[in-house]
Amino acid sequence: PLPQGVKRLVPNLTDHAEVVRLFDAEKPQTVFHLASHVVGRRGIEEVLPSFQNTLESTVNLLLAAQGRCAGRFVLSGSLEEPKTVCEAPTSPYATCKQAAAAFARMFHALYGLPVVIARVFMVYGPDQKDQTKLIPYVIESLINNQSPRLGSGTRPVDWIHVADVVEGLLALATTPGIEGQTLDIGTGRMETIRTVVEHLARLVPSEGKPLFDSAGDRPLEQIRKADIETTRAATGWSPRIVLEDGLADTARWHFHQRSSIVRAP
Repeated sequence: PLPQGVKRLVPNLTDHAEVVRLFDAEKPQTVFHLASHVVGRRGIEEVLPSFQNTLESTVNLLLAAQGRCAGRFVLSGSLEEPKTVCEAPTSPYATCKQAAAAFARMFHALYGLPVVIARVFMVYGPDQKDQTKLIPYVIESLINNQSPRLGSGTRPVDWIHVADVVEGLLALATTPGIEGQTLDIGTGRMETIRTVVEHLARLVPSEGKPLFDSAGDRPLEQIRKADIETTRAATGWSPRIVLEDGLADTARWHFHQRSSIVRAP
């Protein structure tokens, strides 16, 4: 739900002319670009959707923002991006995120667009729309007394609650003097997928039990911890929600959604 007075528009970001018309009509002061094809699968069928909805859309927005946006352009990056330009990206999504960030830095360096890139780590929390993502999938499976099927669970991940992400993005949009920088939005703490899933299993009473199988692991997963000290020094922002509290908050939201459903007689 949007606050009163906030207008929802649904443009096609892959259509350059439509994006330009949107900027001409709305004259935005600040842009938070969070849209992309958020799929970590490695298949070749993901190349074109990733290019169109992650890279082409970003270039269209950068072009439209140039000369039309009075304030900051905050681009959401990803922990999936390679650490250096010499590393091969591990998915079409990671490739397009890396290229989008490169375009944003170019727009700042060549054209003076006040870009800041937020390298966002593994976001979780209430109302996550994609039910195939790990935490909503596990919680909903357990609530339904089903056994969630997972990979080995050995990958360590830096998990961050969505409320902390929102505060971090606002800090990147408003802190003076950080244009052109890439700053991490994470916690600086890593926990394995298995640890998170087992914690959820303790929070959610269920007849189902998590099933771990290394055959389900994806190749070349990124293992990276957020550099929150640099972000704190630049903006004053740091995360507030510890993982255990955030997981409990998320599980409560799912339970509340179930209890608020009124079934037809």
